[in-house]
Amino acid sequence: MRIDHVSYAAGPEGLQETAERLGEQLGVSPVDGGVHPRFGTRNVILPLAEQRYLEVVVACLDHPASDKAPFGQAVKARSARGGGWMAWVVAVDDLGPVEERLGRGSVEGNRHTPQGIDLRWRQIGVKNVIDNGNLPFFVRWESPAQDHPSQLAESRARLAGLTIGGEPPIVRAWLGLGDAPEGAFESQVEFGFVEDDACPCLYEVTFETPEGRVVV
Repeated sequence: MRIDHVSYAAGPEGLQETAERLGEQLGVSPVDGGVHPRFGTRNVILPLAEQRYLEVVVACLDHPASDKAPFGQAVKARSARGGGWMAWVVAVDDLGPVEERLGRGSVEGNRHTPQGIDLRWRQIGVKNVIDNGNLPFFVRWESPAQDHPSQLAESRARLAGLTIGGEPPIVRAWLGLGDAPEGAFESQVEFGFVEDDACPCLYEVTFETPEGRVVV
């Protein structure tokens, strides 16, 4: 279990402009990620070091799937609030324990990329993101590792920290860590918590870049 990527919903400036602004802050060149046909959304990828990436995403407003799929609903909801951090995503090798813990099954996801790749994965927990981004959703990649979005380009920027609204025990329970010791999950990523019941969301993300730390 590891952090796979973070998702940022484009605001009024639009998808490409949002991605270029973030890319300039991190020193990373955005790459067109293509379309999620099941979700009615499209994205731009900012590859990061350590097999992670930042996803800037926008709903295809004329696509009916964006009104029906939880991921499309989540993107629309966050964009309607002006855009910003929407979710953090955890990759696992086996979704079985997560499905059992959450009491529901995972769903298929795929994305057609401009590079001619049909990325495929399964995911679960996206419904939580519609209103709250403090808890991650989970993915299991079915495409080979060389097709992971982080491999679109070399990057010297890395994910260094997450600041989350809510209480650590709730996040740990969602992750299924139980009584695991502190630091058992992603010890190289710093976690900060804001006790704010009014906004159980992903407040900010910290990156290490060649020019120093950047907090978005």
